[in-house]
Amino acid sequence: MSEPPPVVYVIDDDASVRHALRSLLRSVGLDAEVFGTPREFLQSQRADAPSCLILDVRLPGKSGLEFQLELLKADIRLPIIFVTAHGDIPMSVRAMKAGAVEFLTKPFRDQDLLDAIHVALERDRARRQREAELAVLRERFESLTAREREVLPRVVAGLLNKQIAIEIGTSETTVKVHRSQLMRKMGADSVADLVRMVEKMRIPPKVA
Repeated sequence: MSEPPPVVYVIDDDASVRHALRSLLRSVGLDAEVFGTPREFLQSQRADAPSCLILDVRLPGKSGLEFQLELLKADIRLPIIFVTAHGDIPMSVRAMKAGAVEFLTKPFRDQDLLDAIHVALERDRARRQREAELAVLRERFESLTAREREVLPRVVAGLLNKQIAIEIGTSETTVKVHRSQLMRKMGADSVADLVRMVEKMRIPPKVA
């Protein structure tokens, strides 16, 4: 299944800037959606595709930095590139600490913006890949029986079948069956594989 084409969102209250950025992005084959306010952006239907956001720091009402924090609170994890005509070092530090990819001061070179967009889209692709892998793991975990979920963290903790059997009150033979089944259902080729999966899902040790 091929990846959907990336989308670059732009929020800037200056219509001429929006037009210029859209033209630049389209000239290099990038899909661009532009908005005059954060509200317009939030009300839009965003594509299920690798994306990033070019955000002006100075906006009517809410600043770009405040909107960055609002997006984080809403768990909208879009990589952000800030652009501003009135930036200073404390402002850029604040933006970068909150996860911004870049902080560009107008006028900036087109190539600097395009380079930042490339970094931002790669970051979002990586995030989407991690989330897709995690969703698959969680689906596999949900397919385990209650008993298999009891056995799993104990296998990961390195306990022997005999020790697991004593802990959960069953026979060693039964533990072997559960162990084999859960390895198959999780798609793990080894205990090391299983450990990595559990770490990704952040399952607490020895908790069913």
